[in-house]
Amino acid sequence: MKTTTLSVGFIPLTDSAPLIIAQEMGYAAEEGIALDLKRAPSWSSLRDMLSFGRVDAAHMLSPVPVAAALGLGGAGTALSAVSVLSVNGNVIGVSNALAEKMRAQGHDFGFDDASAAGKALIAATDETLRIGVPFPFSMHAELLYYWLSALGLSVPEALQVRTVPPPLMADAMEAGEIDAFCVGEPWGSIAVENGVGTLLLPGAAIWSFAPEKVLAVRADWAETEQSLLGRLIRATWRAGRWLAEPDSRSLAAEILSRPQYLGVPAEVLDRALTGRMVISAQGEEREVPRMLEFHAGAASFPWRSQAEWIGRQLAARTGLDPEAAGQAARATFRSDLHRAALEGTNADLPGASSKLEGSLASAIPVASEAGRLFLGPDQFFDGRIFEPRDS
Repeated sequence: MKTTTLSVGFIPLTDSAPLIIAQEMGYAAEEGIALDLKRAPSWSSLRDMLSFGRVDAAHMLSPVPVAAALGLGGAGTALSAVSVLSVNGNVIGVSNALAEKMRAQGHDFGFDDASAAGKALIAATDETLRIGVPFPFSMHAELLYYWLSALGLSVPEALQVRTVPPPLMADAMEAGEIDAFCVGEPWGSIAVENGVGTLLLPGAAIWSFAPEKVLAVRADWAETEQSLLGRLIRATWRAGRWLAEPDSRSLAAEILSRPQYLGVPAEVLDRALTGRMVISAQGEEREVPRMLEFHAGAASFPWRSQAEWIGRQLAARTGLDPEAAGQAARATFRSDLHRAALEGTNADLPGASSKLEGSLASAIPVASEAGRLFLGPDQFFDGRIFEPRDS
């Protein structure tokens, strides 16, 4: 088979691992492709690289294809999410000054109770909370709006959301430009390492199975290059399966730490991969189940119900029609292309393409192609359940 090179953009984050591992561990080569991995400085630049054809595919924030379909902040190019590259993986951190104030008011930084953490954060905020996120249309932003508004914070009046590229988040906190952040690993841990922040909560405590990054391509490319797309989906799926093995994590951290990828010490990258998080400069540690998931529970499957949730959240805060937004959003998560690519592999995919979001408190078996699939907990912190309109 002749090797075809695909250019793929990524942001230096731990959850870019499936793409990096697909190339480095030979899963791409097994499919007759080579991944020319191009590191981008920010999410806006990566979105534009994909939209304007400078890369064939990209490691992308899950709400970006949805936002593009809704005409929000994009280049007008239709994008498709053909796989979920990672579930969870974000952390919320606060400045040391804010952390000290929260501790003085009795918060224990338990790192697992979103209600307690949110109430403590709101109580310690004098007027406006300045919080950094990597991009306006991101799971970081959606989780924050959902979480803080559910706890009574006046959004957006008392919340000032600022866009900061992930590698610069610690610098922004050190400069006093933000009071808090929500960012993907390892950049929350870097704020801890640099002594400028304390981690308050993992994103998984707000939504325990949030689709964080997707494998995104241009919608027209997905239709015209289905063979290449299938190879790319299979390579990243196999990489995700490898990453899910506990014995793979040390090697994964070493590979990701290389200068051309993340350029961060392997021992820092290992935290999100293992779920053993260091939350403060004093070395406090917390265990986080499913801190970052690449494979288990059909993690790579692009559920149309998750896309609809994102679309309706975006509609609610931008004044769009929620029904139309939900329908447009569903079309961007291409479960059909994902299924087609993995046909003939041993991937056990769910029988449906939509589900109730937030209804599972524990792992349960579900109808699937091979009958072996268990879906894990997917609850929202406040117990709400999202029912898609077209399941």
